[in-house]
Amino acid sequence: MCRLLGFVSDQKRNFPELFGNDFQEFVELSKVHHDGWGISNIDSDEKVAQMTREPIMAASSDKFKDKIANLSTDGALLHIRWATPGLPIKEENSHPFIYKDITFTHNGAIRPATALNDEIDPKYLALCQGDTDSEQYFYFILTEIDKSDFITGIKNAVNYVRKNKDYSSINGMVMSEDYYVVIAEYDLTEIPAIFNEDYYELKFKKSQDSVMVGSSGWNQDGWEILPNHHLLVVNRKTLNVEIIKLD
Repeated sequence: MCRLLGFVSDQKRNFPELFGNDFQEFVELSKVHHDGWGISNIDSDEKVAQMTREPIMAASSDKFKDKIANLSTDGALLHIRWATPGLPIKEENSHPFIYKDITFTHNGAIRPATALNDEIDPKYLALCQGDTDSEQYFYFILTEIDKSDFITGIKNAVNYVRKNKDYSSINGMVMSEDYYVVIAEYDLTEIPAIFNEDYYELKFKKSQDSVMVGSSGWNQDGWEILPNHHLLVVNRKTLNVEIIKLD
């Protein structure tokens, strides 16, 4: 299980600037979600995503602090990992995952971790470096994007998993130079016992110059809930937000 955070804006920012004093409260969640962290960014005028990952607790990582302090971008994802039992703690299993200008983070589990193997295009399957269902979920999404377009591909991939696979949550964030898509799809009966019933909830906050989205567990007063079984789609050129119901 993991915590997800992301933003897009109309100018280059960083996480503390946008999220303010509450950002440190989010970082404190890594004391439970302590199996790794990762940050990716893709500017709206670039063609290649950048990524930094480390398989240790974010709150105690000097590398994390340095990355946060020096990041300047108009689009970024942050992931803190609590590893699914049985999956190793190593950099290759840390999120985000990137391919060209697309970057991805996931919270939850698809069981078994190899459940999507047969549905992934071989050219993407060959790129897998780790052991996680999350990395395979990403490459399955890319497979579906290739069959149609960015938004339709993500929607089709999520609909396929929710109808055909065993999972606790397939919440995720997908970002390209053009779009920021957030997936809310989870099973309320699968919430870990130590957490509240809102554990899988994703909330967002839109302003004139930015859109921010995050997992629960820290102060999000005034944020809106992204309903379960829905996608949030942000056009990065206009910051227009659309909420799409899954089939």
